[in-house]
Amino acid sequence: MMNTLLSIPGSVIINYLKMGLEILIITVVIYKTLHYLRGARGASVLAGVTILLLVLTWLSKQFQLDVLNWLLNGIWSTVGVAIVIIFQPELRRAFAQLGSFSFFQGRRRREVITEIVNASANMARRKCGALMVVERRIGLQNLVDDSVKLDIKVNSMVLESIFFPNSPLHDGAVIIRDDRIIAARAILPLTRAENISIRLGTRHRAALGIAEETDAVTVVISEETGTISIACRGALHRDLSPEELANYLEKLIIEQDESDLEEVAQMLEIQAEQRETALDMEDK
Repeated sequence: MMNTLLSIPGSVIINYLKMGLEILIITVVIYKTLHYLRGARGASVLAGVTILLLVLTWLSKQFQLDVLNWLLNGIWSTVGVAIVIIFQPELRRAFAQLGSFSFFQGRRRREVITEIVNASANMARRKCGALMVVERRIGLQNLVDDSVKLDIKVNSMVLESIFFPNSPLHDGAVIIRDDRIIAARAILPLTRAENISIRLGTRHRAALGIAEETDAVTVVISEETGTISIACRGALHRDLSPEELANYLEKLIIEQDESDLEEVAQMLEIQAEQRETALDMEDK
């Protein structure tokens, strides 16, 4: 076996490596493109048109429909232009972010967390109800389409003004994508769970509802008590301090931790105990 492998010319091995590299690059490009466009409205249009064209192409080949086949060949040659037209807003945003996305992503997320925590602390102190949803991997475009669309950099003062009592946008939720507020007055699905506390209001039920259907992270400020809560992956943690909220958001947004909220809570508790133990040992 070893002699057989050694007898293979180096040029053949290099060709196979090139083929493997090409397949890997094409796979990554296709995956990243589909992942980036997952929430776009044009995605369903493109999918429907592609399926229709594939079916018509197969039929024209099977039944030798020359005119239809000639027409479809012309259509396939324009698919690239059609993609650019359909996804023009998404492509423009992608190119705008391309130069700085990977390098500044962590810093931007920390800035977003700081603004959310500051706004939450201020609104909790004033008992101003709020509902803020941070999009992660699963797109929320269907909710954005039915809400008031915005395009504002995340800022604590903007969030506080949106949820100020009697503000035109204070009802519903704010949706945050990357470092932008992209929607307000978003209507979230309510939880269908039957074993939750009857003391939970509509905001908390909405936070649980979106947490059950997506991987989004939702921050809730109670209008009655001023308590801060966070919901993710079907779990809700209440009565958080601003520092605890920041720790949760760092785990769930910056590190993109795929654990559920209960596991993250246990992890943070263990880390807090370790810090306390270390401080006690330093005092001794």
